[in-house]
Amino acid sequence: MEIRTLKYFLAIAQEESFSKAGDNVLFVTQPTLSRQMQELEEELGVKLFYRKGKRTLLTEEGLRFRKRAEEILELVDKTESELKSAADEEIAGDIYIGAGETDGMRLIIRAICDVQIRYPKIRFHLFSGNAQDVMEKLDRGLLDFGLLIDPIDRAKYDFLNLPDRDIWGILMRKDHPLAQKSRVCAKDILHLPLITSAQLERTNWFSGWLGKSLDSLNIIASYNLIFNAALMVDEGLGCALTLDKLTYTGENSHLCFKPLSPKCESGLVFVWKKNPVFSRQAKVFLEALQEILSKEFQR
Repeated sequence: MEIRTLKYFLAIAQEESFSKAGDNVLFVTQPTLSRQMQELEEELGVKLFYRKGKRTLLTEEGLRFRKRAEEILELVDKTESELKSAADEEIAGDIYIGAGETDGMRLIIRAICDVQIRYPKIRFHLFSGNAQDVMEKLDRGLLDFGLLIDPIDRAKYDFLNLPDRDIWGILMRKDHPLAQKSRVCAKDILHLPLITSAQLERTNWFSGWLGKSLDSLNIIASYNLIFNAALMVDEGLGCALTLDKLTYTGENSHLCFKPLSPKCESGLVFVWKKNPVFSRQAKVFLEALQEILSKEFQR
């Protein structure tokens, strides 16, 4: 399986047409593309495409293969960039960081700012997602670093603990009956229509705080990133279990955040794969972050 073949496959998937992919993107003939895709299907032992009217669409196997093809080409581009930057006398190149939604990202951004001042040819690429998304990309070499919210399996990674801790609470409308309270306890949320993080269902830490299983809650929706969940809250669908400082709750907002009682906090961990072969730019960034964290912990 050649890199070129993967590029052909992705172009056809994008254009939904062999002829459009060949004429507008790849500049190769349709018979060439057809032959390459036939050989690819024979090699994989599955059908990747099917016809629907004038469109060429992906089968279920094709959709799965598309994700893998994109990851392979992304890793190839990342590797080429690292090797080219290693040959330059000046430190330059790309750094890929994945992160969940947390105000603790400010420390990472401070390190990015420091590095950018000293090494303006270093480029940073940020990927936002939940812990599973970030760890999956990290494990496959598509990210250099990840910022994760506890609990995580620390045995898999080298890591730095961050001094900040995220506070959990309930995001609700200001006209909600619970908005008059300074804090929200377990009995307050048992019958609330709740919007929770999809990641919550894969962990048991919140069940410990609640003193009950998650099945006892009235969970009506789940979210991956908080922006759309905040819109659901704003429209009156329910209340969201989330972290503080992720949604604007100022004077002009309809929303407010109420922390849980007893206090429920999560630590933040900056991770990378064990025994890494760091690029020069990744080493520079990690050293900058370590310096910032050292000062923070000394306060």
